[in-house]
Amino acid sequence: MRCRPKTNRACVYSFNSKKNIECGKGTSLQSCTPPKSYESRARRFFKAVFHNVKTVMDTFDNAPRRTRRACKRTGSQDATTKRDSTSVLRSLSVGNVNANDVMGEDLEHLKNGKLEGRVMSPRYSLLREVGRGSYGVVYEAVARRSGTRVAIKKLRCDAPENVELALAEFWALTSLEKRHENVVQLEECVLQRNGMAQKMSHGNKHSKQYLRLVETSLKGERVLDYPEEPCYLWFVMEFCEGGDLNQFILSRRPDPHTNSSFMRQLSSAVAFLHQNSIVHRDLKPDNILISERSGTPVLKVADFGLSKVCAGLGTGKGSAASRERGAGAGRKEGTSAYVNKNNVNVNKCWLSSACGSDFFMAPEVWEGHYTAKADIFALGIIIWAMIERITFIDAESKRELLGTYVRQGTEIMPVGEALLENPKMVLSIPQRRRSHMSDGVRQLLRDMLAVNPQDRPDALELHSRVGQVTCAA
Repeated sequence: MRCRPKTNRACVYSFNSKKNIECGKGTSLQSCTPPKSYESRARRFFKAVFHNVKTVMDTFDNAPRRTRRACKRTGSQDATTKRDSTSVLRSLSVGNVNANDVMGEDLEHLKNGKLEGRVMSPRYSLLREVGRGSYGVVYEAVARRSGTRVAIKKLRCDAPENVELALAEFWALTSLEKRHENVVQLEECVLQRNGMAQKMSHGNKHSKQYLRLVETSLKGERVLDYPEEPCYLWFVMEFCEGGDLNQFILSRRPDPHTNSSFMRQLSSAVAFLHQNSIVHRDLKPDNILISERSGTPVLKVADFGLSKVCAGLGTGKGSAASRERGAGAGRKEGTSAYVNKNNVNVNKCWLSSACGSDFFMAPEVWEGHYTAKADIFALGIIIWAMIERITFIDAESKRELLGTYVRQGTEIMPVGEALLENPKMVLSIPQRRRSHMSDGVRQLLRDMLAVNPQDRPDALELHSRVGQVTCAA
């Protein structure tokens, strides 16, 4: 259901071609070959080095070779893949690394015998597979020392698209300085290759593998060495045993109290993200998880693979102008109350990648020119569908999913796409004749789903209004 950016990478990144790189005076890269005398020495040297690497890995890793099969969108998994995933996690020594890179090409640690001191016992044990998507697998696992259950997402970085999604999620979650009850918590992220692991840290300039992942994402082409040795990113996150919002809502009878609680939690999460310069861009019930550890359902906004961190995209001049325009105008998008600590107003940061899930995409996202107000539109679709239990059958998975749409004859069309074709269309809120939706909620949904993004409330105003309408109800 995800729409990738409509960009021709081959055209955009054609300036990265190696044909014009020079190796010497008037010599092209293709003609730079070493003399034969050095070639034999190099072959003997690397043969000895690789023998040492293999010996060390056999001693401390002792893991079978990993499968090269890519992730498929399917609910089943064969025995080979299960054994492979378990062995990879066992070889993942999460506590073994610091800022230094301990991947295969860093031979100084092998020569000096420092690798032994780095390898520690595995910290997690896989229990079962709980989800599988187009670019990753999610497992339920347990921390061996504390016994805490966690969710571990395994992402294979074998394609620029996968690397881009993985890094977007990593950058978004690591940019948060504080925790929020309704945003999934990232415990740690580990980069694994050749049976060795390295704990990821944002902006780690000393890690060659991290820099290569960034370069892969920017260039849109694989720059990692040895393609036969796959590279993985492992995200260790809090485990949500209640499933996603689809499963939770559709497996229970309607409950106005639960709906009001979920509305407050969702608006609080989006306000927190926008205050921290993060635009989610893929809000939908599938990406909202439920934790029931406290005895009451707690929502967790997850899956930041399409998110955008807007820090640094705003300008001081624009922010000052926004403050002047917003003076005395209440909590509109231009007020100083919404300019965060980074002096960035996410409602003034324009994005152009048409991405997301079509039933939750705002009209301006279909056009490829939008701001954080697109998240407000998606949230309006979710809340509307949740209150009235409006569902559709996903053509890909054949699952019944929460989501609002517009009927055109026998076909259904996403609300955002329908509003783009007919901006004067009036949405029927509520859809059902016998609805207990209050007037306050009805007006709030109409404002959230306004065609013009400037007519929608920003995230802070939305959270305040949600509190008012739910308390009144």
